[in-house]
Parts: sequence; C-alpha cells; structure tokens
Amino acid sequence: MRWLKENSLALAFLILFVLAIAGQAVAGMLDYNDQELAQGGEPVSVLQYVTSSTFAVDVAENWQSEYLQFFLFIVFTVWLVQKGSPESKKVDQAGPESDEEQQAGRYAHDGSPAWARTEGLRLWLFGNSLALVMGAIFVLSWLAQSVAGLAAYNSERLTDLRDPVGWGAYVTSPEFWNRSLQNWQSELLAVLSMVVLSIYLRQRGSPESKPVGTSHAATGVEN
Repeated sequence: MRWLKENSLALAFLILFVLAIAGQAVAGMLDYNDQELAQGGEPVSVLQYVTSSTFAVDVAENWQSEYLQFFLFIVFTVWLVQKGSPESKKVDQAGPESDEEQQAGRYAHDGSPAWARTEGLRLWLFGNSLALVMGAIFVLSWLAQSVAGLAAYNSERLTDLRDPVGWGAYVTSPEFWNRSLQNWQSELLAVLSMVVLSIYLRQRGSPESKPVGTSHAATGVEN
C-alpha cells in the first residue's frame, strides 16, 4: 500500500492513458468502419485498426505535440521568467545556475546521483538529460507521424486515383502542417494559460499553485 501511495500520481495518469488510448482505438475503429461502409469498403477489426497507418498517425501527431510542449517549457524556463508565476524561476535566477547551486560536480553530496558527482561530458549529459530525452521523443514521434501520415495520405490519393507522393513532398505539404500546427497551437496555448493564470489563481494543496495567501507578485513560489 505504501508503494501505491508513493507512486499514485504516475499510476493514475498511466491508468487514464491506457483507458484513453483504448477508447480512442474503439471509437476510431467505429468511425473508420462507418466511413468504409459508406464508400462500399470492408469493415476492420480493432487489431487491424490499431496497426493501421490511420491510427498510427493520429496517435503520433498528438504525442509529438505534447513532447514539443514539454521540451520547449523545460528549455525556455532555464532562461525566461514570468513575474508572479509559480511555473517560473525567480526573476533574478535566470540561467543554468552554478554547480554549487545545482549541487553538482564537486558540490555534490552523498545522496546525489552518481553522474551528478562527475565532471565533463557525463555531468553535462545528466544535467540536461530531461530536455534531451523529451526532445528525442518529440523528434521520434514527429518522424513516426510523418511516415504513418505519408502512408495514410497516399492511401487516400490512390483511392481518388491520384499518384502517391514521396516523404519529402508530404512533410512540406499543407496536409502535414495543418495536422501538426493545429496540435501545436493548442499545446502552446495550454502552457501560456498555466503560466499566466497561476499568477492570479490558486489551487489549495497543489504544487503547481502558489499558497493561497501568497502575493500575486511572488515568483517561483510553490506549495
């Protein structure tokens, strides 16, 4: 029970993710089959649908926008600040900070991760590992979206008796960027809303909020 409590936040989101993607698979299959039947095609099973380019591109385009959001937020908050927001560092603390402030290198303590106690490349990699991994997942998701999207796009073109296009033509097409940008703009708006609304609004007990009685001008202060 203690393990469940200590990991309850991650477990809750994992369960919600599994339920959401399962729901997407079923709803997507029903919608896909409805369109296929209307066009005189054959319906598919859930397994056939979740292994199709149609499902893959829908999943990948959402994943890449989410990881782009987190990557940008992680990197931007190193250097950029927002007065009054708990999502920002204090105004006078912009920058990567010193090894002493980060408890890294020769300033590491006994409980520090092994790579935090090193110097040079390993310390740099560990010190930037969160952004590097988020950025890598974004790039991989973007590539997966482009490949799956190309397959789905060419399938539609062949159905309409049009010639298929290559990967380069697809990733520079309005179809690709319309799908990408409609997701990017919503993610960026969500981050903007969180940064600004958390200046003036509170949620008692949440680490994403300032304490209820804290001044609106207080920056980098969380519960």
